[in-house]
Amino acid sequence: MAKTESWQIAEIPGPTRAFVVSKPKIVSALIKRSKRPLLVVGHESTVEELDEKKPIDYTIMIAKAVKIPVVATAHIIGEFKKRGCKAAASMSLVEIGDRLKDPSWMGLDGKGQYDLVLMVGFSYYMSWLILSGLKHFALRGDKYLMTISIDRYYQPQASWSFPNLSLEKWEENLKNIVEELKVK
Repeated sequence: MAKTESWQIAEIPGPTRAFVVSKPKIVSALIKRSKRPLLVVGHESTVEELDEKKPIDYTIMIAKAVKIPVVATAHIIGEFKKRGCKAAASMSLVEIGDRLKDPSWMGLDGKGQYDLVLMVGFSYYMSWLILSGLKHFALRGDKYLMTISIDRYYQPQASWSFPNLSLEKWEENLKNIVEELKVK
């Protein structure tokens, strides 16, 4: 397995670190296998400039490909609506992190807990804190909630994370995830 270091090197993640996503196909397979995935998207998904699209555009394509509910944080709900994605709900990152730890919360639609959470578009330190809370406190029966960071920096607090990537490689990985999900 590939070993990578935290992007913010002063942070110490502890003995349990994220598995490195060496191929985007891993993310697609985890999403397809999940019974109740959730996509949480932050404000930085509209800030990063990639060659073809912004990260928010890739998240919308991922959500539409497999009908994943989306939680948009901050002002991002307006960006989703501008792009024709009405499947998004608005909630602060701290609130969604807290709800995902709550064993009695039945999800946005009232149909039960989520078993997989994809996160993208947050400042590194905020992702670190929320993912750390989920890693330690979000139990689903006898298992912990699976989390995947699809940001461009390695996030050791997640269950799975991309390694530290260039913008070009990150965009290529996001494209590949979308293509894999479209293939049924």
